Amino acid sequence: VRLQVQNVEKPLYRGTFHCFQSIIKQESAFGLYKGIGSPMMGLTFINALVFGVQGNTLRALGKDTPLNQFLAGSAAGAIQCVICCPMELAKTRMQLQGTGEYKLKTKNYKNSLDCLIKIYQKEGLRGINRGMVSTFIRETPSFGFYFLTYDCMTRYLGCEAEDSYVIPKLLFSGGMSGIVSWLSTYPMDVIKSRLQADGVGGITQYSGILDCVRKSYQEEGWRVFTRGLTSTLLRAFPVNAATFATVTVFLMYMKSEDNLPECEPGPVIHQPSSL
Repeated sequence: VRLQVQNVEKPLYRGTFHCFQSIIKQESAFGLYKGIGSPMMGLTFINALVFGVQGNTLRALGKDTPLNQFLAGSAAGAIQCVICCPMELAKTRMQLQGTGEYKLKTKNYKNSLDCLIKIYQKEGLRGINRGMVSTFIRETPSFGFYFLTYDCMTRYLGCEAEDSYVIPKLLFSGGMSGIVSWLSTYPMDVIKSRLQADGVGGITQYSGILDCVRKSYQEEGWRVFTRGLTSTLLRAFPVNAATFATVTVFLMYMKSEDNLPECEPGPVIHQPSSL
């Protein structure tokens, strides 16, 4: 977020590693966890919603085809925007608090919840949902590629329940799915971050998505749309490896124990195999 929205004329950070060093030096290790309250409140519900919607949509579509995997994932991505957008708004505002051009003597927000409450009091529901359209444009195809890649990778690697290497295979498949999903819509994530950060210092720069795209490109060129990509991909692999592997293994375990006889694992491959 800090790399995505920093002022090109007065950049605070030269790159991912320099940003990491600067945060620790200026704000201690706790600075790396600014805004963590928002993801902790929202990610549980987001993942539950995403995997639930994807699994049920795939069953409703009938056949397990690559296109249906993409459509089911896209449906899940679109629906979770309702939670994702306010969550990321609070995270963005908290992460920028006290840095660079946003530096203030006093903190505006005590925590993520306080941030959302104050935004609502000042701007209403429209303020809470700032960046909703850009979030929708990012998340819908992104989750389509997310589940499609996971399906293709697990098929290619031959993930079977009795395979002694099934866990490493699932971790690798999940990690690659995360990378592909972020690469597919990353430029829109830059735009979303800039729109959600807009107005923090009392100055509003953008009137909308197209205006943000135009001004960003005019000021910084096409490279602006890859700002922060390295740090995003470094985060994406382990996070999504853990997420997909955990969900898949949990569903495999529950099915093997026959605790949920009518529950078919949504993200797991629907093919003639023990998995």
